[in-house]
Order: sequence, then structure tokens, then C-alpha cells
Amino acid sequence: MLLLLLLLGAAAAAAAAAAAGGTSSTGSSSTSSSSSSSRMMMMMMMMMEEYWSGTWAAVALALGAAYMAWFWRLARGLRGGPRVWPVVGSLPGLVQNAERMHEWIAGNLRGAGGTYQTCICAVPGLARRAGLVTVTCDPRNLEHVLKSRFDNYPKGPTWHAVFRDLLGDGIFNSDGDTWLLQRKTAALEFTTRTLRHAMSRWVARSIHLRLLPILSHAADARSPVDLQDLLLRLTFDNICGLAFGKDPETLSPGLPENAFAVAFDRATEATLQRFIFPEFVWQFKKRLQFGMEATLASSVAHVDRYLSAVIKARKLELVSSSSPSPSPSPDRHDDLLSRFMKKGSYSDDFLQQVALNFILAGRDTSSVALSWFFWLVSTHPPVERRILLELASVLADSRGAPADSAAWLASPLAFEEVDRLVYLKAALSETLRLYPSVPEDSKHVVADDVLPDGTFVPAGSSVTYSIYSAGRMKSVWGDDCLEFRPERWLSPDGTKFEPHDSFKFVAFNAGPRICLGKDLAYLQMKSIAAAVLLRHRLAVVPGHRVEQKMSLTLFMKHGLKMHVAARDLNPIVAELRRTRPEALAAPPPESQVNKSSAVPTEVAAVTA
Repeated sequence: MLLLLLLLGAAAAAAAAAAAGGTSSTGSSSTSSSSSSSRMMMMMMMMMEEYWSGTWAAVALALGAAYMAWFWRLARGLRGGPRVWPVVGSLPGLVQNAERMHEWIAGNLRGAGGTYQTCICAVPGLARRAGLVTVTCDPRNLEHVLKSRFDNYPKGPTWHAVFRDLLGDGIFNSDGDTWLLQRKTAALEFTTRTLRHAMSRWVARSIHLRLLPILSHAADARSPVDLQDLLLRLTFDNICGLAFGKDPETLSPGLPENAFAVAFDRATEATLQRFIFPEFVWQFKKRLQFGMEATLASSVAHVDRYLSAVIKARKLELVSSSSPSPSPSPDRHDDLLSRFMKKGSYSDDFLQQVALNFILAGRDTSSVALSWFFWLVSTHPPVERRILLELASVLADSRGAPADSAAWLASPLAFEEVDRLVYLKAALSETLRLYPSVPEDSKHVVADDVLPDGTFVPAGSSVTYSIYSAGRMKSVWGDDCLEFRPERWLSPDGTKFEPHDSFKFVAFNAGPRICLGKDLAYLQMKSIAAAVLLRHRLAVVPGHRVEQKMSLTLFMKHGLKMHVAARDLNPIVAELRRTRPEALAAPPPESQVNKSSAVPTEVAAVTA
């Protein structure tokens, strides 16, 4: 090639010299020489153009062949999964199935035996790290990632960068020593029985004074309600009350907007938008304060101001309450924020992160689970009937057999009564198996590793564990895995709740990061479900479509529009009288009647 270039250069130089020499000749010879030189120059240029075009074509062909060879090796090295295309990887499949993402992932996992690998960026230098994703629902792999090799699979830098503006370095958004310190501190509070009793009081108050009046009004007016919206408001009020003792009252007649709730929702939505774009894109928009990044900044600022004021006020209240008082109220400051303040000298930033992380972790998850629960129960009458029979049995044991079953409804269920609802807990667990509140989660791979099923995962890649798919595998749950059957959670005699392995049922996560608020979540969900089903019959509005919304939390895309009607419990009491006559034979001993079932006055007096 070099020799050819030299020859072409020499020929061009000779042609130029001939043209220059021809200027001293006569006119005719000069014209002839010039014409000849021009033709020679054009020929040389055409030869060079043809050479270079051929060279670039050859280079492009060689590069294309090299890329296809690399891509072929990459595709062959991936384990199962959807089709991977050059450059764009599996993005076409993701886009095509965007409206049914969780079902699509579950179908891929069934076909691949529980684990597959895909690449969303089939570009050399990026594919193995930034683009390679291992997707699994194999319980052995989940135990490996979430427990056995926990330190090798943190949330990672991408997750931390996305949530940092909203959650800081809180427990939900941290790894390593920062996470461990907060986890140990929080665990001490979540294991106390007093916190569960505090949750019980907040839930009882909001049910009795907020939710039930709204549902009763809807039943009387024969107007449908969006139950998902009501539950979101209810759990938000409850979680704020338990987190920092302040009720935002979003669940009130007229369903008013609350500035803090609106700011929190907008901040959460804007944060989740970051997952759609590469980090450099949203970082650039953040610097320019453009679009959703501007919304995020203003919303986070509002949330910060609100929580700063709450923390300041709570500190003053704790100082004043420490002085002698003629009428002490021991339950007044039993919220999570006050508990942290009493135990140590934490900074305001730390306390704010505790409150925010707790709200984010506990608000949407319970309300979403309850939405799917009420929909499933309304479409499975035998399950609803068994729940009602259990409720009637527990109430008969604790409150006696009333002349009119309506007497049972005078007050919310007490903590001890809720704790005995075994079948209801089974139905809620079955709901979470099929419709987990967080359907997918992911981890960052720190060092090369091999999963128990033999799948190699390189450092820098990510592992997505599909909680949605884990509950829908025949290999784990049997041939009836897609059926709503609460009995799979009960002992053979049906009297005890039998939990499944936490790496098969991952709705509350597993391993060191297992949900600290699991018991609180069950308490809240059981209390709300029992109160609603005892008093009302629910039916989906005809024509209303119940579909999944594709987001980090498994919301219903169009809400849950339901008709509400008053329930007549007399048929249930009559059936209980036939099946368990001893339950209604005599009133319970005075010691068994829970005197705290009414709404506690000290909770009702909490400032809103």
C-alpha cells in the first residue's frame, strides 16, 4: 500500500513538472502539453479517489465483520432470555413490552428455567459492564445475592445517585457502614411492642374517623369510589403519624390537597424519572434546572422545610414534656422521630432522612397491596366468606354474641383481635405473592461471581431479581401457582399461619435488608381489610379496567373504581352459629373484652 501511494505521488509530481515546463514552448505545443497534463492529473485523482473509497469500504467491512464476530460471541455467551440485537441489544423487546413488562420478564424466566441474561447496550467496552443484566427468580440465586454474598451486591452507585437528592444517605439509599449503623439503630425501635401499639392506635383512629365515614357516604349516595386513591391517602396519613406524630389529613371529606403530600409525590415521581435516562442526561438537566429536575429541586426544598419545622417543634415539645407535669401523657410522643430523639444526639439531617426513608418505604407498599387484595377478594366470593367467618368467630370470642351483629361494629378491632386473624393474613400474603408491591429490584455486582445455578456475573454489571416472577413459578409454587389460594399459607388443620421461605416469597425482601416494618405492614393491612369487609360489600364498577401500571411500585394504572354497599352480617352470624355454636353460646369473660378497642382519646387529640 505504501509503494502504491509513492508511485501515485511521483506520477502526480511528474505531471505537474511537465505542465510547468510547457509554458516556455510555443503556443500549440503549450496547449497540447497542458491538455495532456490535465488528463493525467484527472486520471491520478480518479485513481486516488477510487483507491481511498475502496480503502474506506474495506476498513468499514473489516470493522463490521469484527463487530459481528464480537457480537456473536456476546450473544452466545448470554444465558437464555429475549432476543438481543446489534448495538441496541434487548431494547426493542423492552419497548415492545413496556405495558406488560412484569409479565414479559416472567415469561422469559419461565422459558429460561429461572435465570437469563440480556444486554441493553451491545457496544464493545460498555456491554459487559454498563449493559449486561442478569435477571433471576431462582430462590438459590436470591439467597446468594441477598444473603450469602450480600457485600458483593449493594444497591450500587446508580441507585444512590438517583435517590440522593430526595433521600440523602438514609437507610433506603445507602450501603456499607452507613447503612449498617442506621439499620442497627432502627432495628432496636422496630422490634418494640410499643411501636406496634402506636401503629395500631393511628390505624384505628384513621379508619374510624376518616375511611369508614367516606365509604358509608359513598354507599348511601350509591356513588363509586377510587379505592386505590383512598388507600393511598389513608396509609400516607398513618405513616406520617407514626413517623413524626403529625397527621397531614389527606383522607378527609372532599379529599383535599396537602402541600407536603403534593411535594412528596412530585419529588418521588421526578426521582423515578431519572431511571428512564442515562445519568449524564439527567445530571445535565439538573445543572440547567430544566424539566422534571426543576420540579424535583423545588419539591425537595418544600419537603425539607416542612420536616425541618416538624423536627424543631418536636424537640421543643420533648424539652417541655421532660419537666414535671400534673397530667403526663406517656403515649403522646411514641412516634419514630421522638424515639430517635430520646435515644441519642442525632443531627437534624439524620432525623429528616429517617422520617423520609420510613415514609417512602411504608406508604405506597401497603396501599398498593390492599388495592390488589380488595380486587382479588371481590372476585373470589369463597375467600371473602371465609374471611368474614373468621372475623365473626374472633369477635364472638372477644366481644360475645350480641343481639344484633351491628353491635360488633361500634369500634375498630383491637390489637389483640387483629393478631388472631390467621386466614386474613394468609389472604394478604397470597395477594403479595401474586402482586408484590415492588415487582422488580436490582443489585450492583462489585466483583466477578458465579451464581449457584452456574451463571457467571461480571463485575460492574447488574443483577435484577424479579419478585413478581418469583411468586409465579410452577417449579416453586406448583401447577396452581397462578391461582389465588390463601390456603397454601395455612397449616393442614387451617388454624395456623405457616410462612414460606423468604427467598421464595420476597415481597418483604430477604437477608440483612429484609423489611423492618413487615409486622407493622401486616398490622395495618389486616386492620383496614377487616374494618372495610365487616361493614361493606365491594364490587368493581362494570367496564372498569384493572391493569398494572409500569413503575417501581405496582400501582393499578386506572385506579380501582368500586361500588360500595352496606353489608348484612346476620347470614355470617347464622352460619357461624351452625358451624361453631360454642362461639356464640355465652359472652366472654370480662378479662377478654378489650377495653381499648375504642379510638384512644390521646391519639384523637394529636395535632393535625
